[in-house]
Formats: sequence, structure tokens, C-alpha cells
Amino acid sequence: MAFVRIYLRFADSKPRRPEPHRRYCPVGQSGVVYHLYIGIFRYMDIEQALSALNNPIRRQILEWLKDRSNFPPALPEHEDLDGVCVGYIQEKAGLSQSTISNYMGLLKKAGFVLSERHGQWTFYRRNEAGIQSFCRAFEQELLRK
Repeated sequence: MAFVRIYLRFADSKPRRPEPHRRYCPVGQSGVVYHLYIGIFRYMDIEQALSALNNPIRRQILEWLKDRSNFPPALPEHEDLDGVCVGYIQEKAGLSQSTISNYMGLLKKAGFVLSERHGQWTFYRRNEAGIQSFCRAFEQELLRK
């Protein structure tokens, strides 16, 4: 949930007893401050997410990233890092480095994966919170009356 603050000013605001959902404007200003809680799809917009999922290889990459054992073991210096090196993803997908970089950029922009840079290597892992957020938002979009 996101927090939004709205200031409403009235010509002759009379002092009112504060309520949990209502506060007054800063000192010297007349009006009432209403705090609204609005559910906002923080990680991505639905169109962008659907576009990212509109490719079977990108969906397959998301499935592979569920389990680290789908990829070769990490190098000893990277064993403590979460995620999978983009080179391993490229090797498993059998696509060019530029194509995989583009795909991973789209998945990242859509909020489905997180990336972490270590030296010359980029490691990707699933963003479970982003995926769940998308699923909830998409479900609400489809069931909205």
C-alpha cells in the first residue's frame, strides 16, 4: 500500500477534533489533511509485465531461476552470492549474449528478476515479491467489475 497525502483548504475551516484518518494542515495554514491509502502496483505496470511474459524463452528463464540446481555450480568466489550468472543463463538458453541481456533487462524492468553486479559478472535471481504483486494486480484487473 502506498501513502498519499492530500491537502484540502477551506475558506473558513473550523477547528475539528482530530480523527485517526484526518489531521490538520501545518501550522499557519487552514484546511484538513486527508491521508488515503491506495493500493499501487509498485513493481511494474501490467502491460509491461505481460509484454515481458509474452516470450516462451523468458518464461522458461523464470522457471529455471526457481531452482539454482538448473545451472552449473557457481565458481568458488561466487558461492556465497544469490542468483545465477548471466553467462550460465545464456549457455542454458542457447542464445546470444546480447539477446539474453535484452531478455533479462525486460524481466528486470517488469519486476520479475533482481540483478546484482559483482565485478564483470551480473547475477540474476527471481523477485518473488514482484511476481506475487503482478499476480495479485492481474487478478484484480481481470475480476474488476
